[in-house]
Amino acid sequence: MDNYEAIQVCHKSLPPFSPYVPASLLPSIALTLLASTFALAFYFSTLPKDTFPLRETAVASLASVLGGFGVVALFCSVGVNV
Repeated sequence: MDNYEAIQVCHKSLPPFSPYVPASLLPSIALTLLASTFALAFYFSTLPKDTFPLRETAVASLASVLGGFGVVALFCSVGVNV
């Protein structure tokens, strides 16, 4: 039981969690990221098909990353902290 009590004292002495990004900014961050995802998806659908799809891969990868972070920001803005 000594170990548990030491951990409990250490836990109570730690400062509370404070996020790097304020929660009030999360909805606008989510809107920006998701809007850019949809814009890049539209741009991806209008690209000419190349034999070596480097540009297509770059646009699709960027849209995927922005969409992922946008969904996480949207979830956190409504209270589902992931």
